[in-house]
Amino acid sequence: MTDAQAPKNAPKSEQTRTLILETALRLFQENGYDKTTMRAIAKEAGVSVGNAYYYFASKEHLVQGFYDRIAAEHRAAVRPVLDNETQLEARLAGVLLAWLEIAEPYHEFAAQFFKNAADPESPLSPFSKESEPAREEAIAVHREALAGARTKVPAELADALPELLWLSQMGLVLYWVFDRSEGHERSRRLAEQGARLTARGIVLARFRVLRPLVHDVHELLTDLLPGMAQSAVGRKQGAAAKKAAGVRKRATAVRKGAAAPPPPAE
Repeated sequence: MTDAQAPKNAPKSEQTRTLILETALRLFQENGYDKTTMRAIAKEAGVSVGNAYYYFASKEHLVQGFYDRIAAEHRAAVRPVLDNETQLEARLAGVLLAWLEIAEPYHEFAAQFFKNAADPESPLSPFSKESEPAREEAIAVHREALAGARTKVPAELADALPELLWLSQMGLVLYWVFDRSEGHERSRRLAEQGARLTARGIVLARFRVLRPLVHDVHELLTDLLPGMAQSAVGRKQGAAAKKAAGVRKRATAVRKGAAAPPPPAE
């Protein structure tokens, strides 16, 4: 359940948190992110400044609340597609179009704070540690979109593609922020065409003649994508720990005069 959907019988704390977030989003839209203070938000919401800081430690945390809301609404909006569609292109397009649909009411607000979110050192950045929960939730949606399709992803790319698709979604978001076409139709076309090209690329990657290229792409993504790089380090550390444990086990066996177990296959 999102903040926007908090029922009247929800705990008072949840209702207060929702009120503060709703008020902040409205003031951000009306006055701009930089000109809106926590004091102004608290006054407009009818709560004390201390109460506002109790629920949101800063304006940045309010925007993180917005990210969490968007992520939850997106997860709900894609269910009809992911539960009923098996065609890869349709699933990929459905994920992107669902995001554009639920984000539409926030278009002007997105343009207001984009300059802050674009700063790689800002906690508002989609790549920041503070944004990790919403980022991981978005990546999980793309992972499910791939896993439920009839077209299967090459094993070498299965780990990397969800994160890569999320990065392409961030590119779509950037285009959408500056899109002034009627109903942001250009953004919708970009989502549909991007899904079509991605689906075709995945199909082509399954052909044996392209396997060397697939391996090269996997190595490139492992080096560049933060999540993939962490996974690769984890796998290497795990393999090293397993090898070290085998060495210790063989050494113990030798000391006890028992036959040492064979070393693990490299």
